Order: sequence, then structure tokens, then C-alpha cells
Amino acid sequence: MPKKYVMSLDQGTTSSRAILFDKQGAICGVAQHPFTQIYPQPGWVEHDPMEIASTQLGVMAEALIAAGATPDEIDSIGITNQRETTVVWDRATGEPVANAIVWQCRRTAGIIDELCSDPQVAADITAKTGLVPDAYFSASKIKWILDSVPGARQRAEAGELAFGTVDTWLIWQLTDGKVHATDRTNASRTMLFDIHKGDWDDGLLKLFGVPRAMLPEVLPSSADFGVTSRAGLPEGIPIRGVAGDQQAALFGQCCFEPGQTKNTYGTGCFLLMNTGTEAVASKNGLVTTIAASAPGAEGIEYALEGSVFVAGALIQWLRDELGIISDAAETERLANSVENCAGVYVVPAFTGLGAPYWDAQARGAILGLTRGAGRTHIARAALEALAYQAADVVRTMEADSGIPIKHLNVDGGACRNNFLMQFQADILDAQINRPQVIESTAFGAALLAGLNTGFWEDLGAVRSLRETDDRFVPHMDEESRKAHLDGWHDAVARVSTK
Repeated sequence: MPKKYVMSLDQGTTSSRAILFDKQGAICGVAQHPFTQIYPQPGWVEHDPMEIASTQLGVMAEALIAAGATPDEIDSIGITNQRETTVVWDRATGEPVANAIVWQCRRTAGIIDELCSDPQVAADITAKTGLVPDAYFSASKIKWILDSVPGARQRAEAGELAFGTVDTWLIWQLTDGKVHATDRTNASRTMLFDIHKGDWDDGLLKLFGVPRAMLPEVLPSSADFGVTSRAGLPEGIPIRGVAGDQQAALFGQCCFEPGQTKNTYGTGCFLLMNTGTEAVASKNGLVTTIAASAPGAEGIEYALEGSVFVAGALIQWLRDELGIISDAAETERLANSVENCAGVYVVPAFTGLGAPYWDAQARGAILGLTRGAGRTHIARAALEALAYQAADVVRTMEADSGIPIKHLNVDGGACRNNFLMQFQADILDAQINRPQVIESTAFGAALLAGLNTGFWEDLGAVRSLRETDDRFVPHMDEESRKAHLDGWHDAVARVSTK
């Protein structure tokens, strides 16, 4: 039977999804299930690994039904996942020894303070991994599990336990324990992986007390990760693509060349720039990470990554806390109903300011209010704040890389807002490219798998799928752009504690 689809497994922080893509990149079937968020203490976040697995396996079958497809029509599987989340399980039984510690969890901040307070240690970590030492990444989470679960450390040292980020856990489940592997992009988020040598680093393993015996094999993002062989699943479907969610989105946005950049407008914003085979060290607080590569690529490819803490969360705040909108889509109509913000700026520093400011003590504010300012101006200012924050990160990327950004590929829920996309083009003085299918993360995983099997012939065939992009070109004059940005930077300075 001819192969019609690639199945993408998109395992996120709050839900598990499966999507079937055809050769034109169209979505032909989708299924999604939420799963439980566990908060044992303030600042602690956990997931049940078995629930992650059961929901992910369940939506695979539902997506096939939604598409009217049969397992024989599936060419291959690609996996993309929430990064940094940490699972440790028994190799013999497949049972987790504890709940997964989620990337958001802050329980291990004390471990980072204890082990990484020496500036030389912190600098060594950054030089090897491209990361700034933080509880966000997997290393301290593994140490916490081994130190906190009775007998876990001894069992890990004896080779009885396995570690994996969520991709590795799913591969283990899909192959019935036959494959214990991850890809480079996920490995690069553990804070245990030397991104220049492409291997686990013995010095970092010693620092965090992680036995090498529990670590997965690291493969390129487009590679042979085994075939499905679990009871209850269609057998023999090859798993050929794996990438962490933001690197998958970069690949799904066809950012294959150095300088090509994408922004995902989600709860926060994640901006990634492909820097090719050069691992660019940031001088401005960005992260250097490994990018997903097409099959056959020589060497390791890298990306610069910058995060905006609050993006879509600001729009949710307008709806849920201020009550000035009934749904997110309403902001576009409100923004277009006034000529400008009437001098109003919103700085959404709810949890501090990220790159390039890095001011954890800063707090949010609405500035420039007059008696004539109303909800329309605040709604418009909120949308503009998303664009300003992205622009700050883009300028930082340009400074670090020396590459000017003239095109920005976008995805995520907020990119549906035409006002925001036009204002982003204007304030960046760059073209914004929005694909018809904005599921770039899932599509990137599908591409990595399908390029490996020949379902898609080559990168040229993939690029041709982007010919129907929506494009927003800048119209704002330089004087107006400077005035807008000056006002924004003044507003940021007013809430900054530095």
C-alpha cells in the first residue's frame, strides 16, 4: 500500500497530540488529549510519565481514525517534545522511579546554587553546553531524583536505571524498550552534553553525580530510532525524526541556512536563529543550542535562542484578570479601532525581564495613561508589547551573530493576529512570513522523519511547500519607528531595577 502520511507526535507540557501530514504538508488528521499537571509544593511541577505515554499512544490511534487512514499508509513517525523535562525509569520493568520533573520546576535551584556558584564552574558549563547554569535544565533534576528516591543512586550506578527527556521516554515506549536514544537537540538541553564535541561530558557528569550508564545514545535529529513494536500499536513503523519543540519549529519553518530566524508566539516567545556550523557564544544572555539538521548534513549545526517570558500570557491577563476582552481574537479589532496607543505602553514584566535586560526583580506596568486612554489603547499597547519584546531579542541576535535579520518566520497562536504581524514587520523593518499551516513544531518533526525515508525528496521539495506563506512587509518610516522604540525603551527603564 502506498505511503500517504507522516505521523508527528507532539508531546507538549499540557497535552499530547498526534498529527498526520500529507506530502503537501497539509494536516489530514489530528487528535489531542490533555494530561494532569501535578503541583506537590509551591514552585514544584511534575507529570506522571505513564500518563504522558498513555495519552500519546491513545492519540496516535485517534488521529488515524480522524484521517480515515490505516497504519499501512503511515510512512514514518517524527517526535517533538517539551524539552528539559526529566524521566528516570527501571530498565527491566519500564516503571518510572518517580514522577517526571517538568522544565518549569524550580525545586533544584538550591542544587544549582551549591554546585555552580563558583564563576569558573559556571563559565565552564556555558563554554561546554552553551547554557547558563539553571534549574531549568535536566542535570540538577536527575541529581535530585537520584538523591531523593531511596536506592535510586545505587541502582543507577549498577546500570539498572535509565534517564531520558520525554522524547527518549516515548521512543522506549514505542519500541517496547528496545531503543534507548535521544537526539542532539534534546541532549543539548540537559546541561550534561558538550555541544562542540557532540558527546556527554565526563566532567559535568561528575559535577552532577550522573552515572554515564543511565544516559541514552545520542543520534542526529533525522536518524533511525527503531520501529514501533509495542503491543496494541501498529508494528514496524519507523521512527526517523526527533527534535525538541523549539528546534523542531525552526526546522518546520524551513530555517535551514545561517541567519534564518523564527519566532513562536506562545505563552512566551521563543526566537531561534540558525547559525550553521558555528556555535555563536552570546555576549547578551542568549543561549547557544544545537539545531536540528537534515539527513546527510555534515557536522553539527547550531542556533542562538532567546526567550520572552510573557507573550500570549499577557493577552490572557487582559481577558482573565482585567476583563477588558472576552477572547484573544478581540484584540485585533480593538487595536485597529484606534489610530495609535495614545502614548500608552504595557511592560509585561510579570516575572521579571528576560533578554537582553535580565532583571528578575522588574515588575510589570501600564505607563502613559491619561483620562482619554481606554481599553482599546491598552489592548493595542499589549499587542505592541509582544512585538517590542521580540524586536529586542532580534537586535541582540544580530549583535551576537553579526547577521542582519531581514525576514522573520512566525508561528504560534498569536501569529494569527494580523495587526500584531504588521506591527512586528514595521517595528523590525523586516518581512514577516507566516505559513498557511502554523503547526511548525509538529511539521518540523514530520519533515525530519519524512526526509530520512524519502517521503519528501529533499530540502528543495520542502521549501516549495512554503510558497503560499502570508507575508507582511514594513510600511513604517524610520522616524516613526525610532519614536515607538524610544517610548518602549523609556517604559522598560521605568520598571527596571538596574
